Amino acid sequence: MSTSDQQAPPRLAVPELLIGVGLLACAGAVAWQTLAIPVSPLYSKVGPTVFPYITMAGMMILSLLLIIAALRGGWQPEDEKETPTDWKAMGIVALGLIANLVLIQPLGFTAASIIMFVLICHGFGSRRPLRDVLLGLILALAAYFGFARALGVNIGAGFIENQLNAIVDSVVAMLRG
Repeated sequence: MSTSDQQAPPRLAVPELLIGVGLLACAGAVAWQTLAIPVSPLYSKVGPTVFPYITMAGMMILSLLLIIAALRGGWQPEDEKETPTDWKAMGIVALGLIANLVLIQPLGFTAASIIMFVLICHGFGSRRPLRDVLLGLILALAAYFGFARALGVNIGAGFIENQLNAIVDSVVAMLRG
């Protein structure tokens, strides 16, 4: 067997390692904050800390799997590792996330989510903004009505949401009689 037939030991995949360590740090933060939740002795088995602990355990397992994968060379094929990062696309995606954060208060959830969706689609290579706006509208409205109407969680009503809520309320009142 020649030396060219032997495979080199896997290199440490630094980006994957950083993601795994970052996720492990986030799991530590979840554990720290969960320990600060006051638990009344009236709770028998399931209290306010059960789901945060389940989330923390899942984050720890995933982070350890990511770290192990990074130590084994990462999960990307070698030809993918050689592909340069498209910083322009990454910047457009980051701009979409920042736009959502900045615009959700003044414009409302739906409008901010549509803008974010269109920018992220553009960052991933979409050149069909009308389709992206329509898909973003459908997904944002589904999320808004799922949280606001079904669960009663306020996620930021703006002009669009207020108009649609008024329409839905009038239709419901008309149906009730």
